[in-house]
Amino acid sequence: MRMENRTVVITGAAGGMGCAVRQMLEKQGFTVWALDIADCSGDHYIRTDITDSASVEEAARRIAGSCGKIDAVVHLAGIYDMNSLVEMPEEEFLRIFNINLFGMYRVNRAFVPLLNPHSRIIMVSSELAPLDPLPFTGIYAITKSAIEKYAYSLRMELQLLGHSVTVVRPGAVKTSLLDVSQKRIERFCDNTELYKDTSRRFLTIVNSVETANVEPQRIAAVILHALTCRRPRYLYNINRSPLLLMLNILPQRLQNFLIKRILLPKNSGRG
Repeated sequence: MRMENRTVVITGAAGGMGCAVRQMLEKQGFTVWALDIADCSGDHYIRTDITDSASVEEAARRIAGSCGKIDAVVHLAGIYDMNSLVEMPEEEFLRIFNINLFGMYRVNRAFVPLLNPHSRIIMVSSELAPLDPLPFTGIYAITKSAIEKYAYSLRMELQLLGHSVTVVRPGAVKTSLLDVSQKRIERFCDNTELYKDTSRRFLTIVNSVETANVEPQRIAAVILHALTCRRPRYLYNINRSPLLLMLNILPQRLQNFLIKRILLPKNSGRG
């Protein structure tokens, strides 16, 4: 990507990672268009609901009218949830897909026609995407896995137009999403009817994994590199949990056995 007059569109720009990425890119001379449903300061903020095609298309029209073309799209918008796959309401199940996956599709569909030659699309996934999900993280892991399949498929197609697609796969990042994670699991522990005995035990696992978190500026630095280096990699891994990686080395049957032994009370009688 050329080093002057660069224009980037960022979704989820009001979040912790979004703010860090936006600030770092602006310091490097980028013009950053910030899209988010939440308030975001700056002259190039457009309130955008990525679950609404009309809202996304209006943002694309406004940016096209202002600058004509753009050089990159960075996808940071997303939500986290922790729940039982057989207890969560259907509308919540669909809502997470609508934001985490379908939102990317809507944004790319609207903004790819605005891309300059040799532009870049960056999608933030999760360390959970390639791993076997732990209990109660299934819905989040499923959407992140789907994002990576979508990203690879999009890369195969957009290379034919001269554009690149990159996935950034972070572990725990020190943003408000960590607080959301804690609140989600606590809410799940309070509300579940099927997993009263195991949900609190699982909370200790979540806390141990998320303790080793990194500052959002580290993610921003990787995204800056992916936008400015000559040949960005398809995949960047950041701060992946050694505990989760070790667990996933094991055969799936053994993973299931260990999780069951850890989470089920010894006197549960379920063997």
